[in-house]
Amino acid sequence: MGIERGSGTGAEVNEIKLILEGRIREGFKFNSGSPPSAQFYNANPTINDKVHVLVCVIPASMLDLMDERSFRKIKDVRDDASELGIPQVAILTKIDEACNVVQYSLQYVYRSYWLKKQMEKVSVMTGIPMHCIFPVRNYSSEIETDDDMDSLILSAMRKIIDYGEDFLNDQCAAGDDGTQEIALNQNMEHA
Repeated sequence: MGIERGSGTGAEVNEIKLILEGRIREGFKFNSGSPPSAQFYNANPTINDKVHVLVCVIPASMLDLMDERSFRKIKDVRDDASELGIPQVAILTKIDEACNVVQYSLQYVYRSYWLKKQMEKVSVMTGIPMHCIFPVRNYSSEIETDDDMDSLILSAMRKIIDYGEDFLNDQCAAGDDGTQEIALNQNMEHA
């Protein structure tokens, strides 16, 4: 379940905040308006339970169909993530379906005026900076891998991992939620 149009549809912002904080255990079934039962509520989340990077996935081909309420939900979730110090990125998917130039060749991804405008729109509507928005082309009917597609996907994944690692390092430096134990274990492994 993602962020859907309107209130009462899709995951609610307060539910997503609980996930960001690590307070909802795996297996919880979202039912709008129903809080997690004691079985699925984690009162004392560790750093391993918390979200390390918030990734917003938006299909480029659907961007013009998204309404203000959907973007408002994304901004609200992003505000919650910012309060928790969680880095945020956006993945703009299906760029080939939305841009004819890119459909022809992925070599034009960062030269496409239209795609740049779409990325700027995502930035304005979500508040995510341009340097944290990554365009990718999805594998759909291809049976062989494609180096250009892989390059875009792996570049986005590398940045997500880097941001997550930076978040964990910051948490370890702060000694938050048992991370000193994680830092000690990492130091012991390197000794």
